[in-house]
Amino acid sequence: MTAAVIDGKAFAATLRARIADLAAAFELQAGRKAGLAVVLVGEDPASQVYVRSKGKSTIEAGMASFEHKLPADTAEADLLALVDRLNADPAVDGILVQLPLPRHIDEQKVIAAINPDKDVDGFHVTNAGRLAVGQPGFVPCTPLGCLMLLKDRLGDLSGLDAVVIGRSNIVGKPMAQLLIGESCTVTVAHSRTRNLADVVRRADIVVAAVGRPEMVKGDWIKPGATVIDVGINRVPGAAEGKTRLVGDVDYASAAAVASAITPVPGGVGPMTIAVLLRNALVAAWRNAGLELPADAI
Repeated sequence: MTAAVIDGKAFAATLRARIADLAAAFELQAGRKAGLAVVLVGEDPASQVYVRSKGKSTIEAGMASFEHKLPADTAEADLLALVDRLNADPAVDGILVQLPLPRHIDEQKVIAAINPDKDVDGFHVTNAGRLAVGQPGFVPCTPLGCLMLLKDRLGDLSGLDAVVIGRSNIVGKPMAQLLIGESCTVTVAHSRTRNLADVVRRADIVVAAVGRPEMVKGDWIKPGATVIDVGINRVPGAAEGKTRLVGDVDYASAAAVASAITPVPGGVGPMTIAVLLRNALVAAWRNAGLELPADAI
């Protein structure tokens, strides 16, 4: 058996097309574009690429993009003052402060300063609490994208055994909460889990988000399971000086056992920005007091 490939790139393209249609509908009703503000502090090369990509994608979706690029030595107080201004700006529906921040700035203090109703990253403790108790809020983009892929592939998830490998606030914990919300039986595993392979082997759904290249082997996977690989790891390539991207799952051996699996790249990655745009658009409809069409995105 060879696993079906879960094409995150194709799903994300379909989602972005729906977002563009709804962004146009929002503009007609609200008399303005939905607005997403992205704040970048410093010149981290990876962060610069992400911010450019987010800005381009926002504009392509028919939304307004507000980019704020600050020098690496920006004082924490000045960044917090910018967040306050964005909170108060009616043209800004979503605020994203690109992480990581320079060491002299307290990331948690900055996240806490963002209005939870504009926190499209879903990192604010208020949104984490809303997710935990099942109230409407914003969910971190990567786990929500994973859930969309799972539901598209499997339909009803209720009663399935799910193992999430990783316990970060960005992926592991919210992923587990989302799966609980779908009535899965959820185990959160991590690097200190005893007999990790045996724990993973009983799962109908495996979400790997541990940050270790190709750690999850094919013989860890229950035959017929669905595997979502969140990992993006750069490892040495075949040619000297070259690198290649791999996930947290050993793709070749897992694909021989699983019923479906996300590739790296082209699986979960494209979903993250698409869901960010989705969150920003949902924020816009809510902030404008408009009712988003049911199950639209």
